[in-house]
Amino acid sequence: MQDELLFKLGQSIRYLRLKKGMSQEELGFKSELSTNSVSAIERGAYNFKIKTLYKIASALQTEVMDIINCKF
Repeated sequence: MQDELLFKLGQSIRYLRLKKGMSQEELGFKSELSTNSVSAIERGAYNFKIKTLYKIASALQTEVMDIINCKF
């Protein structure tokens, strides 16, 4: 069963990634995650750690709050 919060975070990450013109592979490389992990996070299928969220935000050159409060 998919968690709604994880799904929304994943969609925010996906939106911001695409807005930057970045592939999942590039985001994974910059955030030290596998492409499979990035995919699972974006689908809301992976309950990741807060440290991972900070790595993703850094790779996207944005703030964690921008991911959390993303309006798309």
